[in-house]
Amino acid sequence: MNAYNFTVVVTKDEGGSFFAICPALQGCYANGETLEEALAVIENVIKMHIEDRLENGEVIPEEVYSSQLKIVV
Repeated sequence: MNAYNFTVVVTKDEGGSFFAICPALQGCYANGETLEEALAVIENVIKMHIEDRLENGEVIPEEVYSSQLKIVV
Protein backbone atom coordinates (compact mmCIF):
# COMPACT_ATOMS: atom_id res chain seq x y z
CA MET A 1 0.00 0.00 0.00
CA ASN A 2 1.43 3.38 -1.03
CA ALA A 3 1.03 6.69 0.76
CA TYR A 4 0.55 9.93 -1.15
CA ASN A 5 0.66 13.57 -0.04
CA PHE A 6 -1.46 16.19 -1.75
CA THR A 7 -2.19 19.82 -1.09
CA VAL A 8 -5.84 20.61 -0.39
CA VAL A 9 -7.10 24.19 -0.53
CA VAL A 10 -10.27 25.08 1.37
CA THR A 11 -12.28 28.27 0.92
CA LYS A 12 -15.49 29.45 2.55
CA ASP A 13 -18.28 30.99 0.50
CA GLU A 14 -20.61 33.83 1.46
CA GLY A 15 -23.26 31.36 2.59
CA GLY A 16 -20.87 29.73 5.06
CA SER A 17 -20.25 26.47 3.14
CA PHE A 18 -16.73 25.16 2.67
CA PHE A 19 -15.24 24.23 -0.71
CA ALA A 20 -12.17 21.97 -0.91
CA ILE A 21 -10.06 21.31 -3.99
CA CYS A 22 -6.95 19.24 -4.69
CA PRO A 23 -5.14 21.20 -7.42
CA ALA A 24 -2.83 18.31 -8.41
CA LEU A 25 -5.72 15.98 -9.23
CA GLN A 26 -7.99 17.35 -11.92
CA GLY A 27 -11.65 17.08 -10.95
CA CYS A 28 -11.05 16.47 -7.24
CA TYR A 29 -13.23 18.88 -5.32
CA ALA A 30 -15.83 18.69 -2.58
CA ASN A 31 -17.98 20.87 -0.39
CA GLY A 32 -19.45 20.65 3.07
CA GLU A 33 -21.40 22.58 5.63
CA THR A 34 -18.40 22.41 8.00
CA LEU A 35 -14.66 22.38 7.47
CA GLU A 36 -14.50 18.86 8.87
CA GLU A 37 -17.18 17.65 6.46
CA ALA A 38 -15.46 19.22 3.44
CA LEU A 39 -12.12 17.64 4.44
CA ALA A 40 -13.69 14.21 4.97
CA VAL A 41 -15.39 14.35 1.58
CA ILE A 42 -12.28 15.54 -0.30
CA GLU A 43 -10.26 12.75 1.32
CA ASN A 44 -12.72 10.19 -0.05
CA VAL A 45 -12.73 11.87 -3.46
CA ILE A 46 -8.91 11.77 -3.59
CA LYS A 47 -8.84 8.09 -2.56
CA MET A 48 -11.37 7.17 -5.26
CA HIS A 49 -9.45 9.20 -7.86
CA ILE A 50 -6.16 7.46 -7.01
CA GLU A 51 -7.77 4.00 -6.96
CA ASP A 52 -9.32 4.66 -10.37
CA ARG A 53 -6.01 5.83 -11.85
CA LEU A 54 -4.20 2.79 -10.45
CA GLU A 55 -6.85 0.38 -11.81
CA ASN A 56 -6.42 1.97 -15.25
CA GLY A 57 -2.63 1.85 -15.14
CA GLU A 58 -2.35 5.62 -15.06
CA VAL A 59 0.41 7.59 -13.36
CA ILE A 60 -0.36 9.31 -10.07
CA PRO A 61 0.70 12.97 -10.42
CA GLU A 62 3.42 14.08 -8.06
CA GLU A 63 3.33 17.57 -6.62
CA VAL A 64 6.49 19.43 -7.46
CA TYR A 65 5.96 22.62 -5.48
CA SER A 66 3.34 24.44 -3.47
CA SER A 67 3.48 27.75 -1.67
CA GLN A 68 1.41 30.66 -0.51
CA LEU A 69 2.01 33.97 -2.17
CA LYS A 70 1.27 37.28 -0.49
CA ILE A 71 -0.15 39.68 -3.04
CA VAL A 72 -0.56 43.34 -2.11
CA VAL A 73 -2.97 45.39 -4.22
